[in-house]
Amino acid sequence: MDSAEASIPDIPPDDSSHASEPAGSPTVERQVQKWTIGTRKPLPTILRAFRHRNFRLFFAGQFISLTGTWMQSVAQAWLVHQMTGSAVLLGSVMFASQFPIFLLAPIGGTVADRVNRYRIVLTTQSVAMVLAAILAALTLTGRIEVWHIFVLASCLGTVNAFDIPARQAFIVSLVGREEMINAIALNSSMFNAARIVGPAMAGILIGLVGEAWCFFYNAVSYIGVLACLLQMKLAISHTVPPTGSPWMNMVEGFRYVAQTPPIRALILLLGVVSLTGVPYAVLMPIIAGEVLDAGAHGLGMLMSSAGVGALIGALTIAGRRGVRGLGRWVATASSCFGVSLIMFSLSTNLWLSAALLVPVGGAMMMQMAASNTLIQSMVPDRLRGRVMSVYSMMFMGMAPMGALWAGTIAESFGAPMAIALGGGLCLIASAIFWSVLPSLRVQGRELILAQQMAAGIIADDVAGSNPGLAALQPSNTAELEKTR
Repeated sequence: MDSAEASIPDIPPDDSSHASEPAGSPTVERQVQKWTIGTRKPLPTILRAFRHRNFRLFFAGQFISLTGTWMQSVAQAWLVHQMTGSAVLLGSVMFASQFPIFLLAPIGGTVADRVNRYRIVLTTQSVAMVLAAILAALTLTGRIEVWHIFVLASCLGTVNAFDIPARQAFIVSLVGREEMINAIALNSSMFNAARIVGPAMAGILIGLVGEAWCFFYNAVSYIGVLACLLQMKLAISHTVPPTGSPWMNMVEGFRYVAQTPPIRALILLLGVVSLTGVPYAVLMPIIAGEVLDAGAHGLGMLMSSAGVGALIGALTIAGRRGVRGLGRWVATASSCFGVSLIMFSLSTNLWLSAALLVPVGGAMMMQMAASNTLIQSMVPDRLRGRVMSVYSMMFMGMAPMGALWAGTIAESFGAPMAIALGGGLCLIASAIFWSVLPSLRVQGRELILAQQMAAGIIADDVAGSNPGLAALQPSNTAELEKTR
């Protein structure tokens, strides 16, 4: 839609009447006190985004749906492994499901900046439900073939190319900039709570009744997210969509990322890690079935262990009130991810392997959540969808190429060698990022301050209620240098 009225709302209705008031004003304080736990105290810092009704609905619906998504992911990998026994085909299925994100995410990001993001998410979630239902029906009737899985995976990847940029930008609209860090981290926590529950449930269901019922649950789970989306009450936004041709809008997004060193560095590091390290997950059926001799139950255990670590990492980020120091967190997390992958590749014991996947999942999620938070803190609202599409390309879109590469290496030299090689390349990338980090800090802080001031969040407004943001606003150059 081209009209400003049709664009996605920036502020939920229960907060919009106070949007122009300082964060510490009595009116806003009364709003905060509406959300208390028993003793009339505000929600803990780690849960503060739950003050917003729309975010609570989003969180609940996505948790139900993502549990099903993880169940389908594990069951699909196990089904392909059982049907073919090929590491290359395992990597190829992941390639088919995520390569469309790499190709089409820039278009999806441009659409997210021009069209109502709420309606985009509704549409993409509905189509994903249909695709899951088709996969369940084919498997339940015994008609499933490998080419069916490839086609449906490719269709789902195309849907995600439009869903991910819109959904990432939509989250910020539900809570506002003041609680963006917490909302992004809680969203990551929800993603990883589902990552724990989903694979565990999949391992049980595959052993009891087969893969088809995992696909069926995933199809049904989309009803929950659609119901929650339809219950949201969204205010009218006055944000004006970008003008000009969609092509020029897309180019503008790429140009902004390329010409903004802190964002460029974060996205490049994320891309290298996604290409070389993240594809370890696609080799889990081989590790569980052939290296550890643990079967479907062991596969669910391994995937859930990585999810436990990722949940811990996301909750750690959620407890932060400001972005100061997150650059070091990104560098440290990517280093730890590489080391943990190498150690995991050397293990031949199920329990040790599961334990080592906890820091693997934690480090990966801390890097992703911290990078996401920093990027969204630095990017202007009018470019948010397009920048997040580049983020999606590098995080989700590079993974399928990495999966194909990892599958090929595993076919020739074994899955442990492929995982160890990926961990080593992650270490090299993190070392390069460490070397350029000092030069990026001042530029990053200037970008964050510019966006905070553009949103009306100045030191006088937040000094009493959000010291994390206040700390981002040094009064002079000496203070800025001191924060280094």
